[in-house]
Amino acid sequence: MTLRIYNTLSKKKEEFIPIEEGKVKIYVCGVTPYNHPHIGNARPFITWDVIHRYFEKLGYEVTHIQNFTDVDDKIINAANREGVSWDTIANRYILAYFEVMDQLNIRRVNVYPRVSEHMQEIIDMVSGLVKKGFAYEVDGDVYYSVQDFPAYGRLSGRELEDMQAGARVDIDDRKRHPMDFALWKSAKPGEPAWESPWGPGRPGWHIECSAMSLKYLGNSFDFHGGGSDLIFPHHENEIAQSEAYTGKDQFVHYWLHNGFITVNEEKMSKSLGNFFLVNDILAHYRPETLRYFIIATHYRSPLDFSDERLEEAERSLERLKTANDNLTYLATLPTGTKDSEEANNLRAAVDQAKIDFYDAMDDDFNTALAVSVLFGLAKEINTYHSGVLLGKASHSSSAVQAAQGMFKELLDILGLDLTAKQSDHVQDGAIVSELMDIIIGIRQDARQSKNWTTADRIRDDLNSIGIQLEDTPHGVRWKHK
Repeated sequence: MTLRIYNTLSKKKEEFIPIEEGKVKIYVCGVTPYNHPHIGNARPFITWDVIHRYFEKLGYEVTHIQNFTDVDDKIINAANREGVSWDTIANRYILAYFEVMDQLNIRRVNVYPRVSEHMQEIIDMVSGLVKKGFAYEVDGDVYYSVQDFPAYGRLSGRELEDMQAGARVDIDDRKRHPMDFALWKSAKPGEPAWESPWGPGRPGWHIECSAMSLKYLGNSFDFHGGGSDLIFPHHENEIAQSEAYTGKDQFVHYWLHNGFITVNEEKMSKSLGNFFLVNDILAHYRPETLRYFIIATHYRSPLDFSDERLEEAERSLERLKTANDNLTYLATLPTGTKDSEEANNLRAAVDQAKIDFYDAMDDDFNTALAVSVLFGLAKEINTYHSGVLLGKASHSSSAVQAAQGMFKELLDILGLDLTAKQSDHVQDGAIVSELMDIIIGIRQDARQSKNWTTADRIRDDLNSIGIQLEDTPHGVRWKHK
């Protein structure tokens, strides 16, 4: 089966044809490191980790770039609140990002460029757009002129006159058109700034990804990915400024966007109190459970998060682990005198599983269908295991080796490690939860005794190490900040 991919730009599935034979170039929008990663961050990075693994399995040389937006209002605001420098915040949460992603078995990409380290490339690109007539300067700010790029709106499918509603734009009478967006922003008090031809300032939101992707991947590359919320305006603006700057069409050949995450069928947001950090989830569930939970749904489909669904994912993983353990046990047994019908059936199931799994992945990286293939193979493994134990089937080492090799190959593509020892991690998370219950109980006793000094000290000391207490009508909740 030919690999076919849903392209957000064309709104249909297309056959994958690499720009350069045998090579795949990928750029994925990364995090703004102002807080610990949340589950919405985990989904695109797990998705692209699987895609990266699959292309490598197909024999492609993969170049995978993922940026850090380390110059941003959220970072600056967090730094000002804590009274520290902006890069202290950025470095802290970049480290936090890697700690979490390592636990989720997300392999490192080739380069993680930071905005702060690519100011010259950004300034050069903005200067080029000004010279070409696609951008203009006003009082130290530089804006992109959307009216001068006729193809603006083709990714999101919007008309220019209909775009203003819901866009991340500031009302500014100095702009030629309301949808013109900032490429460079003049310096404000208390903000980091870099020298430029327009005076000290810092980049706008969109220009960074264009400058860095062009530097590392060239004027045109195969894939650009991120969440569906980035289609407009971020990726729309990337196309406009990149193609205007290079003078070439098809800045990106395939645009892939993962679906949204909801929590108990409601949109995840801080205001609704259903905003989950990955650290908090991993205090109660194994990392591979969260990874499995995400890949068990097709990347473009909405994904509803709940404890019930995580527990279901946990049970599903145990079924796969049982099959893996059964194979491990069978591999220790001596081979029978002759192959049985059951052994031949297992070999046939292995061969069919490979075909079905790769067909699923070739259909727009359908991990949900690929996972169902794994369960089909697991069922055949368990059936053969029972037959051998009950003396109804002669044991075949070659059939078991074939099953082991294929089971591992398919699990590796999905990044699922059923042999990982996570008991210590889960136990540590459970201990932390129990300790927090004890601390909260002591604080509640202090409050009931009107010992406000002790109660406030507990709250403040926890806050200083990144744990926030929330007093709600249903009791006290704790979470990582």
